[in-house]
Amino acid sequence: MAGILDFSPDDRCNAFITACTGAAFGDGALAGIAVAINDNISTAGIQTTCASRILEGYIPPYDAHAVELLKQEGAAIVGKTNMDEFGMGSTTGTSAFGPTRNPIDPERVPGGSSGGSAAAVAAGLVPMALGTDADGSIRCPAAFCGIVGLKPTYGRVSRYGLIAHAGSLEQIGPMARTVEDVSRLISVITRYDPRDSMMLDQPYSHRPSADVSDLKIGIPTEYFGEGVDMRIATTVRDAIDVLEGLGAETTPVSIPSVRYAPAACCVICASEVSSNLARFDGVRYGPAVDTRKPWHEAYREVRQANLGPEARLRIMLGTLTLSAGYAGKYYAKALAARQRITRDFERVFCDVDVIAGPTTPTVAFRPGEKVSPLSIAGTLTAPANLAGIPAISVPCGDVDGLPVGLQVMGRRFEDERVIDVAYAYEQEVRS
Repeated sequence: MAGILDFSPDDRCNAFITACTGAAFGDGALAGIAVAINDNISTAGIQTTCASRILEGYIPPYDAHAVELLKQEGAAIVGKTNMDEFGMGSTTGTSAFGPTRNPIDPERVPGGSSGGSAAAVAAGLVPMALGTDADGSIRCPAAFCGIVGLKPTYGRVSRYGLIAHAGSLEQIGPMARTVEDVSRLISVITRYDPRDSMMLDQPYSHRPSADVSDLKIGIPTEYFGEGVDMRIATTVRDAIDVLEGLGAETTPVSIPSVRYAPAACCVICASEVSSNLARFDGVRYGPAVDTRKPWHEAYREVRQANLGPEARLRIMLGTLTLSAGYAGKYYAKALAARQRITRDFERVFCDVDVIAGPTTPTVAFRPGEKVSPLSIAGTLTAPANLAGIPAISVPCGDVDGLPVGLQVMGRRFEDERVIDVAYAYEQEVRS
């Protein structure tokens, strides 16, 4: 028997593209809880736009696997959240439906690309949300908005129904105000789905533990260097000191290959974007083309009119990096850098249990404001996507009244451990 949850949010942050009445089913683990869904995750009967005009009015005939599982556990799907177009951006400013504002300070960005989900949770509009993360798109907005966000191990959550722009990097993941709620949400969406060939049968069923005694935490020097605001570095080191006070041991480590992560992620993402977005052509998806015109002219006009500048730029970049004469120069080198980063993490994890550092190099900035180079931001979050490892951001203080995130990364399929570390910190500072 379904119950109806009337949802009419006071959405001053422009966190939602589509808000709707949510139907809560059954008496499951999330019975009656309102959950918001990033607008690149398919929802049957609810508009799903990827924040792009080219998909405005598109209503999927099916649910993503993660959404199916939420419904099975009684969650009420109350709306689709704003994001950077097709997940490409770090501010939620490339959305065709206007930028999302940070509820902590509306003059600042919420991060991206899952900024709408982060803002909806931080503003108290919903207790939980799903976002997606290809190079930091859950963790960055979680840090900027002062909430908790988890990028699961690649292959632990089904991508079925995700309108992905970078399928080899991107994962659906939970966002909430507490680590415990993130744990509740990930326990629901990790059930096995044979429709995703990259998914492994590794369901999460774990109650967070605050016991970090005998845990060994690696502190990478590259995460505290040039480009990282020293006030953020100090705040994060103070948070790590809290974990030491709880019995954890810390040791410095080096992951030199992370300096290649931004460039490698950029090339791989763009290459996959070029392929994945080809279907939005006015024939299969998007506004209908003018069939009286030559196909290439009609195709160009539809995409130029309905795809934003960031999406068009990445399509062109990806087409270049995959073209004859350039694939070896760019794409092959990006894949080699990815392998090197993965091996470096494996080496470090032979000696430590988790790695901890800042989530972002700066606090939330104003739209258009000059901040640390993109390469620095990517150095902190993109490596976890390239290596396929789990990473969580948990609030650990503030700088000038704006939230700072502590990022904890772990071995593949040890999501439980990174959640435990975040939970231990959260419980200690809240007690």
